[in-house]
Amino acid sequence: MEAYAARHHVPIINERGRRAFLDIVQQERPHRVLEIGTAIGYSTLLLLLHGAADVTVTTLELSEERAQLAKGFWARAGLLGRVDLRTGNAGDILTELTGPYDFVFIDAAKGQYVDYFHKIQPLLAPRCTILADNVLFRGYVLGPERAPRRYRTIVKRLRAYITLVNHTPGFSTEILERGDGLAVTRRK
Repeated sequence: MEAYAARHHVPIINERGRRAFLDIVQQERPHRVLEIGTAIGYSTLLLLLHGAADVTVTTLELSEERAQLAKGFWARAGLLGRVDLRTGNAGDILTELTGPYDFVFIDAAKGQYVDYFHKIQPLLAPRCTILADNVLFRGYVLGPERAPRRYRTIVKRLRAYITLVNHTPGFSTEILERGDGLAVTRRK
């Protein structure tokens, strides 16, 4: 999967971010996971291999082509039966799901993280962890350097996400600077 992603320029969680991601998954040992952004299913596979023994993943992917590639990888790993893959716009699909999920991994359209956070609220288990990838976006979100024009909206929206998860009652958030930044938000 890593070779395919490199060859075809498919974004998957990078090596530094992957270590932090795995540390959190192994610490939380989730049973029922919601993943927003599948791509080729790399992080889905990590969740299945490192979550609880009975972990299942509901994962949302916009691209039908990437969804089919992901299915092939999961089938080869013998884990396809533990995945509920939904294709289409994540913002729309989130309103159709029923929870509870004890772990949510957000790694999709960076400008939509605030919307996703609001839409997952009714789906969360009383004890849950929300992990959002790329929240520091190339160092522009918290760094001193001004983002190039083409990234300013994404940076602004990621800053809004960080503010939201830091100020939502009942949640605590830690920002891990490994990789491209991971926001780890836990319900208190």
